[in-house]
Amino acid sequence: MKTLILNGSPRKSGDTVSLINKLTEQLNSEYKIVNAYYSAISACIDCRYCWANAGCSINDEMAEIYDYIVDCDNIVIASPIYFSQPTGKILDVCSRFQTYFASKHFRNQQLEIKAKKGAIILVGGGDGDPQKAYETLCGILKHINITDIYKLVGSFNTNEEPAIKSNEAVCEVNNIATFLNG
Repeated sequence: MKTLILNGSPRKSGDTVSLINKLTEQLNSEYKIVNAYYSAISACIDCRYCWANAGCSINDEMAEIYDYIVDCDNIVIASPIYFSQPTGKILDVCSRFQTYFASKHFRNQQLEIKAKKGAIILVGGGDGDPQKAYETLCGILKHINITDIYKLVGSFNTNEEPAIKSNEAVCEVNNIATFLNG
């Protein structure tokens, strides 16, 4: 089993990372963490290369992620919530999944990606609506053949309490690990 974890947080030791670390402690498999803020991955530029060709015209670290997506069994997206949405940097990385959308809708090809499980971990200070961010990320995951997505997990009062101190969030992150390990 392999798990790809996409981290949308700019903080190297923040609330999002604390929950990612809790998750990885519980995973019984290989995992790869990609930090959207510290990876050399550009956003989609809508060049439409993928409308006629497999892959992407941009030559950056995303090529390695595409390979890992083909092989992995699980994908987790973890992000702070900014204005009721995931961070811009995680959306930049996810925009590069356009090639999978184009495969199905423009090139009329089946995805060459096996069905996977997915999960979404969100953190926020309490003034945003996590459901909107969750729905955005679920829509993205469905385009890369995530057929089974765990319910919304997160900590939404991080202005008052660190995410790792939220018993509910930690319990649910442990449940995600059980879900992904199964």
